[in-house]
Amino acid sequence: MSTARAGGFPRLWLRLDLAPGVSIGPGKAELLRGIDETGSISAAGRRIGMSYKRAWQLVDALNRHFTAPLVNASRGGAHGGGAMLTPLGRDVLAAYQAVQAAAGECAAATLDQLAERVAADGRPAQQ
Repeated sequence: MSTARAGGFPRLWLRLDLAPGVSIGPGKAELLRGIDETGSISAAGRRIGMSYKRAWQLVDALNRHFTAPLVNASRGGAHGGGAMLTPLGRDVLAAYQAVQAAAGECAAATLDQLAERVAADGRPAQQ
């Protein structure tokens, strides 16, 4: 998808609803990616401006909604804690990223056409 415009626009954001009450979208995907890269739920949450409590709530929900946990976490303490994606967690993240990329490729031309019609200053055109 083209990102030639300022701020990386146009862009496509997808949320995949996998079952009633079970979804994964940009926020959860970024959280999983951050956990994979930092080894920490709190650090991953901070990277995307999410509170520690909210990050833990999302990880807990993801772990409960899939057939096996997506994230393994150990409590902090004298030796520190940590978190890592499980093989299923990596698979779920990769699948989300693949769907996002494929949808972006399919929609790129249409999004570019729509973006060209957006008023540069954000004000409606004069009639």
